[in-house]
Amino acid sequence: MPTATTPSSQADALDLLNDLIGRARKAGADAADALLVDSASMSLAQRLGQPERLERAESRDLGLRVLIGRRQAMVSSTDTAPAMLAELVDRAVAMAKSVPEDPYCGLADPDQLATEHPEIELCDPEEPAPDMLVERARAAEESARAVEGVTNSEGAEAGWARSAVSLAASNGFTGSYAVSRHSVSVSVLAGEGTQMERDYDYSSTVFGSDLEDPATVGRRAGERAVKRLKPRRAATARLPVVFDPRVSNSLVGHLASAINGTAIARGTSFLKDKMGQRVLPIGVTITDDPHRQRGLRSKPFDGEGVANRRRAIVEDGVLASWILDLRAARQLGLTSTGHASRGTSSPPSPSTTNLYLSAGELSPEELIAGIPNGFYVTELIGFGVNGVTGDYSRGASGFWIEQGALAYPVSEITIAGNLKDMFLNLTPASDLVFRYGTDAPTIRVDGMTIAGT
Repeated sequence: MPTATTPSSQADALDLLNDLIGRARKAGADAADALLVDSASMSLAQRLGQPERLERAESRDLGLRVLIGRRQAMVSSTDTAPAMLAELVDRAVAMAKSVPEDPYCGLADPDQLATEHPEIELCDPEEPAPDMLVERARAAEESARAVEGVTNSEGAEAGWARSAVSLAASNGFTGSYAVSRHSVSVSVLAGEGTQMERDYDYSSTVFGSDLEDPATVGRRAGERAVKRLKPRRAATARLPVVFDPRVSNSLVGHLASAINGTAIARGTSFLKDKMGQRVLPIGVTITDDPHRQRGLRSKPFDGEGVANRRRAIVEDGVLASWILDLRAARQLGLTSTGHASRGTSSPPSPSTTNLYLSAGELSPEELIAGIPNGFYVTELIGFGVNGVTGDYSRGASGFWIEQGALAYPVSEITIAGNLKDMFLNLTPASDLVFRYGTDAPTIRVDGMTIAGT
């Protein structure tokens, strides 16, 4: 199965897609586009020093979308043999003739297409040997287990993946790119019996050379598990809550969901009337950058072949852009922002790329220093967020803040508020690091309700 990303393999992939689109047009489609994803991956898992699993997988996934008038249908297959392609086309055209009309579906106009594909470091050409994955997992778990107080392990994993993505459409667009991912993770337990606590850590990067030292990842996981021992309950109060970077990015994710074009078009977002208005404090910016070098979600064009670019979603606290694909943009009478994302078995939908909230001026220590009593969150549980009203209520654990410092671990509490108020009352620290794809520094939110004993 071809997984290489050489120009010749990209040309072969595009030839296959253009042939498929030509077949669809001959079969009665007014327009069509097709997506091919060639993937390879390898993963190694071990626990207590013993390998548990070493797997390698390769796949080829093909998706075809056909449009007849204002009707569209999607079909997909893992078989690219000529006989299967003919069957795929027939099935897609038959489906498109029978589905209801969608007045907003359709391909991009020629002037919306990406004509230049920026050079972005998206793919590591080096595939790690299995022995390297074994060493990464071993180093992570051994380092975690070496931390005093760690008593057991849930295991460590190391992985690698590479995908070659090719897109073609009857409007004239063709494009290909390849992406890669290296990762290492470990989860361990501290304590004994009913007093055990678990924690984890991981690193994920595009290039293996950027991967964090597995021993450092492991040591951090072990230290986090030990720090959680003997947690207390907290009394119900209205106090500042500080979100660790492991969880602060979820606040950025909630905002992105609220300004997703699909939700805005349906009128089901608590930010639907906030365009051009203040939603964050002065000086705070949220940026989406699809062309970030070695970004975990970077891509040279969006899932509809539309040109994409670095864009301020919230600028100086003011909402500046929705997240739009072509369909959502047409519903709103606007232009696509180049945020279409897609797989081989479903039509495009709006989605962010490398999304991040800007760093502030205070260090995390300075951000916490002014809090006489508060809560530092390291883990969130459940998904108690109402996208229509903005009401927010989630289980949480972390550390109690006393006199400007972390005092002791706490668990089994709930933090609550409304996202509109939370966004306006947040303060970011200066420790922004790009680790997750959606990123934020440590964030302080004043005036949240903490429900405990």
